[in-house]
Amino acid sequence: NSVPSDKAFIMALHLLLLTLLALLALQPACCLDNGVAMQPPMGWLTWQRFRCVTDCDTYPDTCIGEKLIRDTADRMAQDGWLASGYEFVTVDDCWASHQRDAQGRLQGDPDRFPGGMRALADYVHSRGLKFGIYADYGNLTCGGYPGSINNLQLDAQTFASWGVDLVKLDGCYSDPAKQAAGYAQFGSYLNKTGRPIVFSCSYPAYQEKKSSIDSALLQKTCSMWRIYGDIQDSWASVASIIDYWGSNDANMSTWNGPQHWNDPDMVIVGDFGLSPVQQEAQMAFWCLWSAPLILSLDLRSVPTDSARILRNALAIAINKDPMGYQGCLLFKRGDVQVWRKLMSRGDFAFVLYYNSDGGTPARLGVSLKDLALPAGLKPPFDCVDVFTFASAGRFADTDTAVKFDVLPSGGVRFVYCRRPASAANGSPAVPIAVPAAELPGLGDIL
Repeated sequence: NSVPSDKAFIMALHLLLLTLLALLALQPACCLDNGVAMQPPMGWLTWQRFRCVTDCDTYPDTCIGEKLIRDTADRMAQDGWLASGYEFVTVDDCWASHQRDAQGRLQGDPDRFPGGMRALADYVHSRGLKFGIYADYGNLTCGGYPGSINNLQLDAQTFASWGVDLVKLDGCYSDPAKQAAGYAQFGSYLNKTGRPIVFSCSYPAYQEKKSSIDSALLQKTCSMWRIYGDIQDSWASVASIIDYWGSNDANMSTWNGPQHWNDPDMVIVGDFGLSPVQQEAQMAFWCLWSAPLILSLDLRSVPTDSARILRNALAIAINKDPMGYQGCLLFKRGDVQVWRKLMSRGDFAFVLYYNSDGGTPARLGVSLKDLALPAGLKPPFDCVDVFTFASAGRFADTDTAVKFDVLPSGGVRFVYCRRPASAANGSPAVPIAVPAAELPGLGDIL
């Protein structure tokens, strides 16, 4: 056979490239083509704590406006929140003017956002953070501001031109039967802007029959999604989310993973409605589920204990484990629930949850057999209490139970376990010790 000339080779290569480009053009644009949300997103959102307060004369520090967003960005950058992984600053509903501009584009309320949304995004970016914004698929937002249903492409382009890094698209004033296709269309418009944008979808929460949700389309369209009702600032609300996740885990857990996350809604630790043990419970479950950690509190006045919970390095490491496994409810023993999360290096975490209001702590013995580990995971395992870093005991074999006391009224024991570093070479295993700086073998996860 003759060797083709350089010119013929180049022409053949050119034809091949044109063919590949043509084939790619036939593929539907997918929001998840943008490489974002490989781990559960972490950040802050206005809604739960600040709602739709727009009277900046009466409430200058807490109204939905430029000052609140700039103050929050400053606190996140300067007080260690960004260093802990919280990177998104997102303004929820009620930011917009009631009128679009002369070109039909959304615009910020001129009195509350006098510098404009592009300048605000630039300010957030200057702090090393990412900027998120809210829109609604319907005719109006939930708060009565302009919706996007007739301007999906224009709004996607507008957000990209402002430098937006996350869009939360709500579903008020829209037909639930049309939402899945409409959200997919908006996601494709976001993708076509060329800007990597996290797409937070609300439409699954609006579907009356969750079993009818096309999970494949959902995963292709959205980076994260709500599937249950709005969280409120109360323990009853958090407990209802835990119950829902426990009752629906068999279906939902298969949807969760890198670039597509089940979102149980905002973390309300540091607000007004949860006791200290209940704050630990919410953080424990959200981390066990590999859920987005989207805070909604006033970062200018965070209680010390709340900050300790929210910035716990081990809890966050469990949340961001590369496998992205959603922890599951294994069983209930009396009023105590036992949940477990498998992790990427043969380690695991579990939560013991006690929501009785009887007033007396529960004592529960748990063995490795109870925790239903895969056959390849063999003891010993040393365990540490996630919130105190104190040793939580050792699973020396499969059948021997380790005993734990769990506080009532929403109390949890959040425990992380891994094989001791010495187990591989046959030397005596050393239990995990305190303080945190002395935890052997945890440097790679922290």
